[in-house]
Amino acid sequence: MATIGNSYPSLIDAYKGSMEGTVVEILNRQNPILDDAIATQCNMDSVHRHMIRTGLPSVSWGRLYQGIPQSKATMQQVDDTTGFLEAASQVDTRLLALAPDPAKQRLTDSAPYLEAMNQEMATGIFYHDTATTPEKFKGLAARYNVRGGAGAGNQVIHGGGSGNDNTSIWFVTWGDHATSLLYPKGTKAGVAIEDKGEQRVTDANGNPYYVKETLFRWHIGMFVKDWRYNARIANIDVSDMLAGNVDLWALMRKAYYRLQSRRRDSISSRIAIYMNRDVLEVLDAQSTDRGLTASRENYTSLKPANVEGKEVLTYRGIPIRETDALLNTEALVPVAA
Repeated sequence: MATIGNSYPSLIDAYKGSMEGTVVEILNRQNPILDDAIATQCNMDSVHRHMIRTGLPSVSWGRLYQGIPQSKATMQQVDDTTGFLEAASQVDTRLLALAPDPAKQRLTDSAPYLEAMNQEMATGIFYHDTATTPEKFKGLAARYNVRGGAGAGNQVIHGGGSGNDNTSIWFVTWGDHATSLLYPKGTKAGVAIEDKGEQRVTDANGNPYYVKETLFRWHIGMFVKDWRYNARIANIDVSDMLAGNVDLWALMRKAYYRLQSRRRDSISSRIAIYMNRDVLEVLDAQSTDRGLTASRENYTSLKPANVEGKEVLTYRGIPIRETDALLNTEALVPVAA
């Protein structure tokens, strides 16, 4: 199965060679999700309105001299919103006067602000929910928040845990028919940079001095066009997993066969698997312990592969991304009512 290829541009591809591209590259080193994510412009200012198919039309066998029963697909209108995150970096002009490359110095001093923004956005992609924080955007967990029932709950695999010390593994398909980040109409995707120039500020004692200020602003949202293209392995009890009592391979196999996108090619989608470092370490150990033959190991176990010039671990040809945004303190994902 093909996974990530060069034919479907990511957020990074859109900004190569620009100042924004330099910032996105910095963010990417801290947030591997940006290796995969695509971004779509909202069709209604900061809101993206789209239709989600909730059911297929019925078909029937025909008979001569008899009509065809009428049927249509069922659809649901969904509005996904964006939010924005801001940070202002200030560098003392006296420090810049001593720097051999003032522009580089300003970018270096901005790194902590960019990292903080990046961590917040990575967390948001998985955990933000407009139902509780309307100024943010709706992430994945808020969409895949029950097991079973109709809709997205069919894509949630129970990892066997309980309580509040759980984590998740995510299979995400990025594409305009599946999952995409959003940015407001008439703006640019990713982090916008605004040089505010020289500003007069005061220290803790009220004494004035001068800084060069850079404003970073990131508008972002998310939509899931078709829930069948993603899968979540939820309720992985972290204590049980670290003790060797959770078969991650069996859970990943279940999630893999829930994916509609496992039968699509790289032209129409990018598929990636996300997990935190604890899960990846246990998965690596279980891969070693399985003692698979070479032919089976190439197919079902962790295998290094070259994906767009980078060596990454893969599962069934799908890149695995390690992200600290996925917590070990998730609450239990319940069965649908």
